[in-house]
Amino acid sequence: MKRRTFLSAGAALGMTPVMGMSGLASSLEQPAAEGRQYFEWIRYHLPLGSRAGFVANYYRDVAIPALNKAGISNVGVFNLKHGPNDPTLHVIIPHPSLESIVTLNDRLLDDQSFVQAGERFLKPSLSEMAFVSMEKLILRAFTHLPEIVVPKQKKENKARIFQIRTYEAPSLTASKRKIHMFNEGGEIAIFKKTGLQPVLFGETIAGDRMPNLVYMLAFSDFADMDNAWNTFRNDPDWKKLSADSFYAETVSRTNDWIWTPAAFSQI
Repeated sequence: MKRRTFLSAGAALGMTPVMGMSGLASSLEQPAAEGRQYFEWIRYHLPLGSRAGFVANYYRDVAIPALNKAGISNVGVFNLKHGPNDPTLHVIIPHPSLESIVTLNDRLLDDQSFVQAGERFLKPSLSEMAFVSMEKLILRAFTHLPEIVVPKQKKENKARIFQIRTYEAPSLTASKRKIHMFNEGGEIAIFKKTGLQPVLFGETIAGDRMPNLVYMLAFSDFADMDNAWNTFRNDPDWKKLSADSFYAETVSRTNDWIWTPAAFSQI
């Protein structure tokens, strides 16, 4: 979305002369960019005791091989290191379309080898449930980071940690302005320039605490994370961008987690 178009949308908020509601609606529409992925973020609340690791084992031995067979790659499975301690296991699944998300379970269940291999997870008794509950968010990739990016540490088989942030917004238009700041405003480019390594950026289109956006960064360790953020904060392009009044008051609350990847995670 071009800034000129967005400034027109801001008229309804008193930033420019007032426009009609139809004008506001049309100015908030973004044409779909080819190749933009959708992400499932699945959050598992796990039981205590011997069953705590069963979901991870299911993804390692059954789900990820089946997803890869179905044409879905770069599946991430993560354990919580810092942040709210429930849920405790997180899964990121990239998709080429919303239809892929909607049809995935049916496609998997049509494969009898998958059903047989995952029987303990798919057909447990009440006393042997693999998880207490789960929740799912659906994210749409940003135009300026349209696909999930496997971090260099994974490609080099090195240790890594991930920082996950959600930015909640006070309104839909505020959230769109913050997304514009990352895309057309150039914040993602500044991230890359200063050593903040993006893995994904997504707008939540179904989930809780909406409207919000989510981003995920990869680092070698905490020292690497601190150094990159310090470089970012002192970058002149960031200082100029953050002083732009167009992007003021776009975030009402932030949430922060640090994850470590499961040994078999593809991210």
